Amino acid sequence: MTTSARPAPPGPPGSRPPFRVGLIGYGLAGSAFHAPLIATTPGLRLDAVVTANPERRAQLRHEHPEARAVDTPEQLLADPDALDLVVIASPNRTHAPLARAALAAGLATVVDKPIAGTAAEARDLCDLAESSGTLLTVFQNRRWDGDFLTAARLVREGALGRVHRFESRFERFRPKPKPGWRELADPAEVGGTLYDLGSHLVDQALTLFGPVDTVYAEIDVRRDGAVVDDDAFLALTHANGTRSHLWTSAVTPLVGPRLRVLGDVAGYVKAGMDPQEAALRTGLRPDGTVPWGADDPAQYGTLGTDESATALPTDPGDYPAFYAAVAAALAAPGTPPPVDPRDAVATLTVLEAARASAATGTTVRLDGAPA
Repeated sequence: MTTSARPAPPGPPGSRPPFRVGLIGYGLAGSAFHAPLIATTPGLRLDAVVTANPERRAQLRHEHPEARAVDTPEQLLADPDALDLVVIASPNRTHAPLARAALAAGLATVVDKPIAGTAAEARDLCDLAESSGTLLTVFQNRRWDGDFLTAARLVREGALGRVHRFESRFERFRPKPKPGWRELADPAEVGGTLYDLGSHLVDQALTLFGPVDTVYAEIDVRRDGAVVDDDAFLALTHANGTRSHLWTSAVTPLVGPRLRVLGDVAGYVKAGMDPQEAALRTGLRPDGTVPWGADDPAQYGTLGTDESATALPTDPGDYPAFYAAVAAALAAPGTPPPVDPRDAVATLTVLEAARASAATGTTVRLDGAPA
């Protein structure tokens, strides 16, 4: 797809001014993930942030004094010539309408996952971006987790042989629901763990092993007082024959391996979470002042078989690569974005099939017919 309808700023690459970024939302996603990554990416400048919350405005002044605060998305989009890129990190229910408004204004757009509440909405956004020649991409940062990069490299190099099973987990133990939109029952909020962490799990599986033929799922509400799903298991059968088993849960007091990839030559098993989220939450930045994305050697995975297995250093995680690729796509129209938005359509299609499977207790084919 064409990646940008807006001209690059004048001048040779070495003298090109940074692309001006407007960020919508300064909650956890906006403040801990997007803003620091944008601010430390060469070629990008965090120019404006939408938040009306006084405490978050004070936080913004402290963390990014160069950025102006804006009250509403409408105010931000009222002057599209003042920006080059809009990043949407607001609650899930706002993703599709805000992306539609940004694209209609001719602005390149990054949307946090999930891009929309339904595959149909996501497909419409892709169509709009393609028809206008405007960059649209989705923040699937977990593609740049060190454990996933390591697993992807092993698969790509053939170190595991033919992979027959991929297991992936994002499990936590949060037995009491927290206040916030993610715990609200209204389907329009797009809350619950399936669409939150499940969006990452399915995206990773599709990225590694391609399209899915069938989906089976078990989705539950386990916690007292909870009204949205907090425990889910998905079994995907890919067109190439690989099976992906995926878990996302808030009720797991003892978590399983983060990844287990099994082939006919060797397996790879990895425990522990990628360190980048924890680093960003504590205020560390990928600005070159500290090593970035390096895994704790105690958390290295194991490669091989029961007869011959060795510890394998984890490839460094690289969340900064996402916005570096966004900047490259803005600078050179026609350069592919870091995440094809059509991938988000495929992910939402699988998640919708998972809901249908759990509701009926059947395996669902992605052509809509029961398996």
